[in-house]
Order: sequence, then structure tokens, then C-alpha cells
Amino acid sequence: MGEKQIATLAEPFGSFPHIIADNAAALGGQVAIRDDEAELSWADLGDRVERIAARLVEDGLERGQSVAILGHSSIPYALVFLAAIRAGGVAAPLTTSASPGQLAGMARDSGARHIFVDRAKLAELGEDCFAGMTRIVLDEELDGWMAAEGTMAPAYDPQPGDPFNIIYSSGTTGTPKGIVHSHLMRWRQFASTAASWLESGLPVRTLASTPLYSNTTMVAFLPPLLAGGTVRVMRKFDCLRWLEWAQQDRTSATMLVPVQYRRLMQEPRFDEFDLSALQLKYCTSAPFPAELKREVLDRMPGALIEIYSMTEGGVVCLLEAHKFPDKLHTVGRPAPGSELKVLDDEDIPVAPGEAGNLIGRSQTMMEGYKNQPDKTREGYWTDPDTGEVWQRMGDIGRVDAEGFVELVGRAKDMIISGGFNIFPVDLEDELVREDDVVEAAVIGVPSERWGETPVGFVTVRDGARDCEAIRAGVNARLGKTQRLAQLHAIDEMPRSHIGKLLKTDLRAEAERRGLPG
Repeated sequence: MGEKQIATLAEPFGSFPHIIADNAAALGGQVAIRDDEAELSWADLGDRVERIAARLVEDGLERGQSVAILGHSSIPYALVFLAAIRAGGVAAPLTTSASPGQLAGMARDSGARHIFVDRAKLAELGEDCFAGMTRIVLDEELDGWMAAEGTMAPAYDPQPGDPFNIIYSSGTTGTPKGIVHSHLMRWRQFASTAASWLESGLPVRTLASTPLYSNTTMVAFLPPLLAGGTVRVMRKFDCLRWLEWAQQDRTSATMLVPVQYRRLMQEPRFDEFDLSALQLKYCTSAPFPAELKREVLDRMPGALIEIYSMTEGGVVCLLEAHKFPDKLHTVGRPAPGSELKVLDDEDIPVAPGEAGNLIGRSQTMMEGYKNQPDKTREGYWTDPDTGEVWQRMGDIGRVDAEGFVELVGRAKDMIISGGFNIFPVDLEDELVREDDVVEAAVIGVPSERWGETPVGFVTVRDGARDCEAIRAGVNARLGKTQRLAQLHAIDEMPRSHIGKLLKTDLRAEAERRGLPG
């Protein structure tokens, strides 16, 4: 397969379904996918993807129509995801952490007629959920539901603009927005990754420990299948289980979010495990503190690559942390094919080195939000001179003299106190310099005197000083306009399913406590 497959992956466009079918035929009994309970050979994966796709078409699935999937990551979940695409449909994984109302809204928005749901989630939601849809219980009914053994789905040749999947954003209110990715976007995103792995001679064995409904997970899920490797999907992240499987599988590449790296670094038994096969570690989705990157570089083998982008697209920045140890406070430089601008609040470019609103564009842009053209347009910036469309990244950042991008904070999180702009990340960086502090987050709360004032939340080590002592030490290093009004210790930072810090929850906690008081 080697050179021929690399040449195929180097083409400007190709077919995911065709490559997976070719891999299934060529690799036969080699393991394609594992989950918590089982493993499946390439031959079996190819057969089942065809049979599920054939049944979907038999049931009336139309080209470009969504197939909804809901549940924990598993082999059946992965098979349905791949089969939806093989059938000419669109994989629409739904966020398990969403409310019942949001899930119903996502299912309607996707346009799916079929929903595949695992028993645990169905028990939680009740038998009456998703009325009017064809419902298949993933872990009980899939084998009996799919077409007979050996059945092939009708031929499907994807076109570049065909929708590949819908990824639903992690909205905190209302129905999350459905982000549509095309076959061309996914090809551009992952074919080159798979080719680079094969060219390097890297044994392709990945460990995917974030949910399959997350765009983050696709980095560890789709490229190994294109490369004819093996992927393990985890039902739920657990430090010891991750370490056991990374050792057992001889995992060579993985994608972890920052909170997972932190938990691994804090695991008392971490150094007992043999991770010597690990050659590539990726990270994305949330701020990755410089000191945590440094610890990961010191304690985990292999390269460390941080990816900065959005599910919607925009600029893609890459930080090869192992090559640039003096740039760990940044998210790297725009990748080839990506462009970045820094604008002020009037959409005017700022001077070099100044902080402003980041906008970007690349070859991996979304097609738009499903059924929401107005929301799609809101996220774009159009160059008045050229008419080129750029994506608003939602972050404030600056670019240094060498082109490395440093994030200052989320635009919506910026605190305006007494007319001065305060970037929470500056205060958070000072807080984590304190030996007592494990993690820190700063939000703005209403202030009669200043309009807003910064309040911090921290998780602390055993035997830590009280918060007033920590706050005094930090404020002594901050400018007068930046100083923390209050500091509070909490047991755990609120996070989303992929480790993003939920400042909305911290604001609710501040309101509950009546802060600043």
C-alpha cells in the first residue's frame, strides 16, 4: 500500500469511503478499531460499514441527508459515523451533555430521519424521545438492523462540496449551531496528516480519548483510518485506563485537551507506564498553559504539537512545542495555507505587536451553520478592498516579531474597568505563578464604582495559604488598574466535555455569591 497510498493522499481531493474500502480489502485481519470492550478487523469494519450504509439507503436516506448519532464513543458509534458518509449522507453526532430540549432541537435542525442512540442515553432520555424518527439502539439493535452479510451499498462518489458532517457547537443556551464541513474541507484537513504519518514510517496506532461528537476527536479518528492504521476510542477519559491502553497498544499518536494533560501529569502512577512508542502528541480546544506544556515535554516522549483554530475554520496556527521551547506562551505560527490579521474594534489593522481581534482564513473553512445563514454571516469579516471572506476567531491576540501568535483572551471575556481594558489571561498567568495555585480563572463582575472589576477563582494545593494572602502577592505584581478585587478557592474548575473552561458557570457562581459585594 505504502507509496501508492501516499500518492493518493497527496491528491488535491479524494474519497474517504473509497480509501476505507480499499484499506479493508488490503488489510483484512489487521485491527482497525478498538473500544473499551472489543476490537474489529479491517475486513469486518469494511463489511459492516457497507451493510449499515446499504440499510440506510434502503430505508430512504437521500444524498446529503443527515444521520444523527447519540451516545458514548464505541465501535458501533464509529461504524455508523463512517456508514452515514459511505451512503452519501452526513454524519451528525449529537452532544451528549446537551439538555433534552437541545438534543431535540439538534435532531430537528440536522434534518435526520434516523437516530442511532446507545442504551444508556436512551434510558436517561426516556422511550418517548425523538418521536417520528427511526430509532436504532446502537449497542443492542445495530447488528440485527443492518443489511445481510456481504451486502454492498450503492455506489457513491463524493463531490468536493458534498457535506461530510455536522458538528454542533457547545452552546450554553438554546439549540447549538450546526457547523457543516464538506468532503473537500475534511480531505484538506486530514489526508496530508495521514500521508505525513506514512512517509515518516510512523506505526499508526492512535488513542482517541475525547468524544466522537467533538471536532477535536477527528484528529485522532479520521487520519489513522485514511492511513490504514488502528484507532482506539475511549468511552470516557480516565488517567489510569489511558495509560494502560497507551502502553498495551503501543500508541504512537494521540490527541488530548489541556485538562487531560494536566490530570496525567498529576497522576501518582504516571511514571510506572511505558509510553516509549508515543511519537506524536496533539493538543487543542482550550488554552494550554506554558508551564504545563513544559512539564509535558519533560515527562512524555515524542513531539508535542498545539493546534489553534476553530471548528468553523479560520486561521490554523501550529506550535511545534518541542522545537520552540522559548515560545510556549504562544500558539505558534499560521500553518501553510492559513492567513491571519489583527484588527481593532473598528476593523482597522493594528500596529505590529499590538493586541486586537484575530481574524483568519484557510483551506479548512466550514460551509456555514446549518439553517442559519444570518449567524454564518455574523461570524465573517469581508475585506472591503478584495471582497475576501475571513472568519472572526473570537479571540484577542498579538503577533510577535517572529510571527508567533500570543492569545490575550476571548473578546467576550475582556474586562473593562474604569475605562481600562483588562485581559483575564494576564491575571491568570500571575495567579498560577503562585506555588499554592493549581489552576486559575478570572472574570469581570459588575461594579458600581468601576463598571466591572476582576474577580478570580482558583483551585489550590493541599496546605495552601488562604486566598487573601495569595491575592495580596499577585496584586503586588499587577498594575493598579489590573488588581483583583476578590479571590475565591473552588474544588474544581467547571469545564465542557472537551475541557473548555466554562466562564459562564463562574459568572453564575459569582452572581450566586453576590460578588463583588
